[in-house]
Amino acid sequence: MEPLTVFLVENHQDTARYMQLYLQQLNHTVRVAADLATALREIPKSRCDVLISDIGLPDGDGWQLMEKLGDDRPPFAIAMSGYGTGNDQRKSRAVGYDHHLVKPFTPDELLVLLREADNRKGTRP
Repeated sequence: MEPLTVFLVENHQDTARYMQLYLQQLNHTVRVAADLATALREIPKSRCDVLISDIGLPDGDGWQLMEKLGDDRPPFAIAMSGYGTGNDQRKSRAVGYDHHLVKPFTPDELLVLLREADNRKGTRP
């Protein structure tokens, strides 16, 4: 897998730190935001390949994030949440997420999705 630029939106400090370390161990560049406002400001500047965002944020939610990003959405996006009902997953897809991971998930589950993002990156013009 080629290195990706990943933007992680996660307000739980330990989760953000763990995920950042894991992604960096895989040779990805990682930018992190802990809230909706920071993510909205920083994602367009980041030119990231992948967005991984928690749905529950202190100043909004990951669904609002995707809606507000509009054309500045990254080409591949993964929602993550402790909730995984059919409605949650449908809503994630409806706003533009490619996948909805239910917490807790394994590193291997995330790795499969990052490989998919890498494969898609290779097919983009």
